[in-house]
Amino acid sequence: MIEVKKLTKFYGPTRAVENVSFTVEKGEILGLLGPNGAGKTTIMRILTGYFQPTSGSAKVAGYDVIEETMEVKKRIGYLQEVLPLYHEMTVSSYLEFVSELKGVPKADKKKQIQKALELTKINDVSKRIIGRLSRGYKQRVGLAQALLNEPEVLILDEPTIGLDPKQIIEIRELIKNMAGQRTVILSSHILPEVSMTCNKVVIIDAGHIVAEDTQEGLLQKSEGGDRIEVKLKGRLAGEEIKTEFEKIKNSRIGSLKHEGNITVLEVVRSGSTDIREDIFKTAVRNNWVILEMTSAALNLEQVFLKLTTREE
Repeated sequence: MIEVKKLTKFYGPTRAVENVSFTVEKGEILGLLGPNGAGKTTIMRILTGYFQPTSGSAKVAGYDVIEETMEVKKRIGYLQEVLPLYHEMTVSSYLEFVSELKGVPKADKKKQIQKALELTKINDVSKRIIGRLSRGYKQRVGLAQALLNEPEVLILDEPTIGLDPKQIIEIRELIKNMAGQRTVILSSHILPEVSMTCNKVVIIDAGHIVAEDTQEGLLQKSEGGDRIEVKLKGRLAGEEIKTEFEKIKNSRIGSLKHEGNITVLEVVRSGSTDIREDIFKTAVRNNWVILEMTSAALNLEQVFLKLTTREE
């Protein structure tokens, strides 16, 4: 449904994105994840025909975003980071105006507006002036206008910004329920947003893609797939512990500290090998008493930080 090849965009001498390539299948929800300034919004604006790339190509539903811009725009709904609202209009009059801009057939207009109001749960403010609404309601009005033309592709730039926790959950559920019906690209720098909503992730940093996979795939590929916390009785010598535990294949010590009369260390496992038995045997061999051993899978936040954090 979406195909991006070697997309590059410069603003004068400043590079926003360079050689970005990825695909999104029909009905998939893709999370475009990256720190502020990584290039997420630039990619979205190119896909929606707002900007032309410096080089490279992009297609939406088989149509080229440069050569067939109007065909692309017919098939997308776009929620910008800066909401495209007219604050002096009422919600219903604004949605009616946008439906005309989007070319919604006259016979379907009333039905489509009502459907968008219900999906985004803004029926109760449909007669109110947009400028007097809260940030959360304005965000939902923005999402409603993106849904008016029943788009095949929905492109959402930071869709839950400014919403309260209850509204965030509602919008997440709305997006998740679109899986299979619409293809969605959702950009965010908020990790829970992506981890709870998307089935595929593209991580972008400084204009380059640094990872592309399902969440499960990213976690498996990342070095240190599991972190096992071990609590040993006594304040034991750090160097000796590190030397012994790093003899275990596919492992390294992530951290080591003392909590009173307890030594707490984190053994990081790479690959899929279960090393808990080896940890137990190492402790027994050295007469160390294990008080507790817990395993925690590497999460998306740790993968993200690992891929996007650079030394100063």
